[in-house]
Amino acid sequence: MARSLTLLTDLYELTMMQGYFKSGNNETVVFDAFYRRNPNDGGFAIACGLEQVIDYVKKLKFTYNDIDYLRNLGIFDEDFLDYLSSFHFTGDIYAIPEGTVVFPMEPLVKVVAPIMEAQLVETAILNIINHQSLIATKAARVAYAAKGDGIMEFGLRRAQGPDAGIYGARAAMIGGCIGTSNVLTGRMFEVPVKGTHAHSWIMSFPDEYTAFKTYADLYPSACILLVDTYDTLRSGVPNAIRVFKEMREQGIPLTFYGIRLDSGDLAYLSKKARKMLDEAGFTDAVISASSDLDEYLIDSLKAQGAQITSWGVGTNLITSKDCPSFGGVYKLAAIMDKETGEFIPKIKLSENTVKITNPGNKTVFRLYDKKNGKILADLIALAGEMIDENQDLLIFDPIETWKKTLLEAGVFTVKEILIPVFKKGVCVYESPKTMEIQEYCKNQQETLWDETRRLVNPHNVYVDLSDKLYRLKKELLDSHNIARKTK
Repeated sequence: MARSLTLLTDLYELTMMQGYFKSGNNETVVFDAFYRRNPNDGGFAIACGLEQVIDYVKKLKFTYNDIDYLRNLGIFDEDFLDYLSSFHFTGDIYAIPEGTVVFPMEPLVKVVAPIMEAQLVETAILNIINHQSLIATKAARVAYAAKGDGIMEFGLRRAQGPDAGIYGARAAMIGGCIGTSNVLTGRMFEVPVKGTHAHSWIMSFPDEYTAFKTYADLYPSACILLVDTYDTLRSGVPNAIRVFKEMREQGIPLTFYGIRLDSGDLAYLSKKARKMLDEAGFTDAVISASSDLDEYLIDSLKAQGAQITSWGVGTNLITSKDCPSFGGVYKLAAIMDKETGEFIPKIKLSENTVKITNPGNKTVFRLYDKKNGKILADLIALAGEMIDENQDLLIFDPIETWKKTLLEAGVFTVKEILIPVFKKGVCVYESPKTMEIQEYCKNQQETLWDETRRLVNPHNVYVDLSDKLYRLKKELLDSHNIARKTK
């Protein structure tokens, strides 16, 4: 039986729902889920987790056991519990598709629904999108550092629980990994599973050669031997070469074979191992490496000329160890006027500029360079606005407004990237398969300038506001701007 996530919510979502219910306040509202800062101080993030959001919303239903549990908390009235017993989502959801490169402040998910419904789904949406977007972004960075080498995700045993391991591996595949060690993720999402053997395999045999030979007999077409159990260069690599020679002499095709390094100076050891393998005639043997890798270490090893062509990344990827949270938030942006049917924009103020929200019912346009397909900027606009590619477009920084760029007619193309997912409670979007999303994500990253993809001090993509949205925001700010009296 599938697990219900309906109670995967913060208690205050339910207490607010009861408050709305008791006061008769269930107006249609707009909530935006967005984030304020790229993970790892990078130049972009990868949107991920939409498929699980869709599954959650489709199955959103309070069971008898859910209602009994809430009743026993002693804080909910029977009329409200009766309402929950027949609850289902009836609103609209828009989202940026999984695998899309995204930037701060733009809505990744927009919920347009009665406020009780929109309030309930907040926690789960943030939980799912924040986690998977974080890991997909980390994986994209690791894959970029590897410069075309394969990255295998194998962090399951270090993930913060089964769900983080399963969906983190899915996100890592979308971000650019070629395989995962997580067999359940492989089955659930039809992604490649990969793996070699542990040191315990070597240690369980009388000697290293016998361990290697037995493994090669079992898996001749996927023979990657772990060579650092005892002594990498004096024992491990020579014994691996001995096994490879015997396979060749027996006429066994060496289709995918090589060694794995899991400790020591990976740059030095890989260079020495490469020389030994080449001199023995195994120039196409793979040298893979693991050992607490991340994008920075891989980048450094590449710069040192390490002869590694395959990388296994575990803890630092599945936990995004150096940046363990995505920071997505969910903010009210508009409330529908019952009489006119128009949305009344709402804004959250703060003395921290980045925490001031963008008001209104919005959408997101992406502007591309027509010649090379690279992203020029993103433009957050009010829903219903249109951008004419045949007219000049002046864009400007919404905070430092003197920073302006004129895009001349005909030099740019426009795409609206926030698309419908649910309409009136019915799903109108079909999620692609995980490996299809991975390919889309790869193509998406090619739309970034190299300066935006670099690991340290990247160039930031402009995320601007349309003239109409900027004026609306300024009007709301001015209306709340009450001069403070000096003491």
